[in-house]
Amino acid sequence: MLYVSAVFLYGTSEIIFCGVGGNVSDTRPFRLVVNKSSGKPDVAGVYLITDQNDDLVERVFQALRGGISVLQYRAKGRTYDERLAEGTELKRLCAGFGTTFVVNDDLRLAKELDAHGVHLGQDDGDIADARALLGPDKIIGKSTHNLEEALRAEREGADYIGFGAMFPTVSKVVSHLPGVEGITAIRSSIKVPIVAIGGITPGNACRVIDAGADALAVISSVLSSPRPAIVASELSLLFNRVRPFPRGAVLSVAGSDSSGGAGIQADIKTITLLGSYAASVLTALTAQNTRAVSSIYGLPPSFMCDQLDAVLSDIPIDVIKTGMLHTPAMISALSERILERKVLIPLVIDPVMIAKGGTALLECEAVQVFCDQLLPLAYLLTPNIPEAERLLGRSIKNESEMEQAARELHSLGAANVLIKGGHLTSHLSTDILFDGNRCHYFSSERIFTSNTHGTGCSYASAISTLLAQGEPLLTAVERAKQFITSAIRLARSLGKGHSPVNHFMAARELL
Repeated sequence: MLYVSAVFLYGTSEIIFCGVGGNVSDTRPFRLVVNKSSGKPDVAGVYLITDQNDDLVERVFQALRGGISVLQYRAKGRTYDERLAEGTELKRLCAGFGTTFVVNDDLRLAKELDAHGVHLGQDDGDIADARALLGPDKIIGKSTHNLEEALRAEREGADYIGFGAMFPTVSKVVSHLPGVEGITAIRSSIKVPIVAIGGITPGNACRVIDAGADALAVISSVLSSPRPAIVASELSLLFNRVRPFPRGAVLSVAGSDSSGGAGIQADIKTITLLGSYAASVLTALTAQNTRAVSSIYGLPPSFMCDQLDAVLSDIPIDVIKTGMLHTPAMISALSERILERKVLIPLVIDPVMIAKGGTALLECEAVQVFCDQLLPLAYLLTPNIPEAERLLGRSIKNESEMEQAARELHSLGAANVLIKGGHLTSHLSTDILFDGNRCHYFSSERIFTSNTHGTGCSYASAISTLLAQGEPLLTAVERAKQFITSAIRLARSLGKGHSPVNHFMAARELL
């Protein structure tokens, strides 16, 4: 499964329609141009350019797992034979992932490798010569820096243009910096795909996509990362922001709550109300209400796997969110299935351990299996304080200790960790996100109420939904925090125990 969702096929027919932005009342036009005659690969999504550092093949393999659409092989300082050998291996990897493979500048190498095409610098080759050598079915890209160069490349037959730089970059000296505004200025005049290049990261990529870029060219932000697959998947998901609603798909792997306030029911409500497609895999059935869980029926791990395989073999899932997993066997089975997948799907793990009424929802012996097998696969781990205490085996009494706990859980393998501060008693309810580099704080006024059934499930599902819709992590957490705070504030008493949060009114307020 590829994460690239903003695919534009260019040809003679142009259809203009409206996509919906982050606010459902906002619309902005974007183009879907259909070419039914060309058999050339599409240029869209994450466009990775290789660097000259060690272990390139392994790092590219990891990046491909994150959903790279196009790989441009650029090799400097190597002999032709070395480039041929390395290029052959990279092309083989790309074939296994269905990724377009192009060669930078070197027409001879592109021809011998039978690459999908070649990318030419502004002063490094002629499009007509490349077309004559490689043939009509290969794609040819051209670097450009302004509208004049872009129009000339299009007239000369370029299948796509590189355009930049967007931002200053460490990979080369930038002499042209048209920036995001440059894409906005040329977008309506250029019919071929625009590949934005230069200094693009998950933190600034949304601006580039919103300006009209069809693809994001990246180098160091992916290949210099200790986890290239994670960064590539983050960038790939951002393209969902230009899709119509329901935008993105989230798969919840969780237990059923018969009262409807938490578990897989809360997940599906949240995902659907916030505008994404919800799929589900059941792990356990519970008999419960707002007061207590009276019994639990754990489903066989093999049946959980059957459900998972059925969904993932058919539906393009953007984010997987987990809840109640209950037993060591269930955790092991899920971990194994996720590891077997060729392409990474970001995994948001809500480590459900204890019900609101106090019933244990995770067997004691399952905690170590969780830490050893599933936690290292997490894109985002979202424990509350009691859950973090159980995972770490120590108490957490204040925000300073929350921050330290987030760092420790990150060291166990989770890419990002969000510790939720709802169990503290300060005036503000503060959640702390550690992204591997720094801590980010998300605070809201504490609401003193017992109407909190389903808060953890709903919060993690809201984050998962917003990620699937193309929001970067910080924005997803910030907006999900607004959603769950509203859901608690707007909750109405239902039943005689911990009443459920108000998903419907919170979604209306957020959107």
